[in-house]
Amino acid sequence: MTDTPEKNTPTKELRVGSCKAAIWKNESDGRSFFSVTFSRLYRTDEGWRSTGSFGLNDLPHLALLAQRAHQAVDEMTPGSEE
Repeated sequence: MTDTPEKNTPTKELRVGSCKAAIWKNESDGRSFFSVTFSRLYRTDEGWRSTGSFGLNDLPHLALLAQRAHQAVDEMTPGSEE
């Protein structure tokens, strides 16, 4: 029997249009913190792909995603107040 490493999956994913935000939970020194990655999904003849490059029409979606990701991370962070 072989050990297969656990696949690291985001804590939460958000989508607006073809843009996606993935929220990742990290642990260090007994405390949790979050990071966010952004990507844009597009389709080719071979199937769905993603990129970290955004065009002019993607920017409003990216801005909205950043606001939503900020709110989600704030809600997941204990003791955070704004």
